[in-house]
Amino acid sequence: MSDWRLGKVETLGDAALCRAVIDRFSTIRDRDFADDPFINRSLAIEIRALRRMETWCVFLVLTPWMLARIFLPERDPGLRVPIGWLAGQRADAPYEVIGPCLELALLGGMQQAHINYDEILGHYLVQPLVLTMARFDRADAVFQAWNEVIATRQKVMEEQRRDCPWQRELSRREFFARFSGHRT
Repeated sequence: MSDWRLGKVETLGDAALCRAVIDRFSTIRDRDFADDPFINRSLAIEIRALRRMETWCVFLVLTPWMLARIFLPERDPGLRVPIGWLAGQRADAPYEVIGPCLELALLGGMQQAHINYDEILGHYLVQPLVLTMARFDRADAVFQAWNEVIATRQKVMEEQRRDCPWQRELSRREFFARFSGHRT
């Protein structure tokens, strides 16, 4: 057992999980970014590409301040919680977009992500994908820009004859979510 604090959402179904995450990030927006001139107020909070893999709920979250991949644990992942990031230490601390970097094993490889903590979500990991949201006028433009990054990365890997099963799995699901109209 680690010092990792699980949130109150680990037993929720996909739709309820999405609502809970959107509610929490809406609270963060209203509480911590209300007067921030650098957030893009034309962007709503959205969840896309939700899937459950190994012991994690993994999804993309779009907020007015970032697009990020979130890793929300379903069980204690056994990762060491860095000093200053224990639940009791973060309870009254101001919101930080990303905390210290950690490594986690997923799909046979190592991933880097930043720890964060929320009283409802518990500890979770964040991989920031886009941190400058000012140039986007709608959510689909943000996801299209990210899909272009994925396509370019895939092309480079193919040219170098490298394989990245983690990126391929996520890219395929994120890409096809656009065409199916499914935006979880």
